[in-house]
Amino acid sequence: MRDNGLKRKKYSAGAVKFALWFMEFRKAVQLLEQGRTFDEIKELSAKKNIFGASTPARAAMVQSTVIARIKSLDDSFYPLFRDSDVATQKLYALTGSFAHDTLFFDFMYEVVREKMIMGTNVLADADIRIFFKNKQAQDEVAAKWTDQTLQRLGRSYKTQLYEAGILDEKAGTTERKILKPILDPIFKHWLENYGYGQVVKALEGVR
Repeated sequence: MRDNGLKRKKYSAGAVKFALWFMEFRKAVQLLEQGRTFDEIKELSAKKNIFGASTPARAAMVQSTVIARIKSLDDSFYPLFRDSDVATQKLYALTGSFAHDTLFFDFMYEVVREKMIMGTNVLADADIRIFFKNKQAQDEVAAKWTDQTLQRLGRSYKTQLYEAGILDEKAGTTERKILKPILDPIFKHWLENYGYGQVVKALEGVR
């Protein structure tokens, strides 16, 4: 068992290039369940393009990110993931993304969760801009990012939340409806037992 729970990491704009990559996440977990190692998955990605990436560079980015997300979670989730429905599997993948990217988790916790708590289940582009403006005032790394980078980050976050079933699909609009998930009891229990209680609060929209 790994040293579990959410770990605070330095803010990163790496997510401008990232998606949820749910199918890739699922394939990697299946291979780990079958006894493959992370190194073997990396080799399979490089030699056989098991994630179906368009270029070798993209294949390397996808596998490294997916593996980092999986490593960010306690490995006790593998069999639970296997036995879950697709909607819950997507939330495991989203939790991996949160655990890997502290800024993305903070966005979910400070913006989306607060919206659900207030009962205003609409995420507006203005909310995203305010979030980033606040972070730039607080963090010297974020302070250096350009407006274009922040716009791309915002799009990435919205895309990942949509792919995980948290936002509706009105991709071209300035407002998106927040779809609060009903957490599977086994998934929720695992989150609470392994140090991811903050993720439960973020997903359920509670204090």
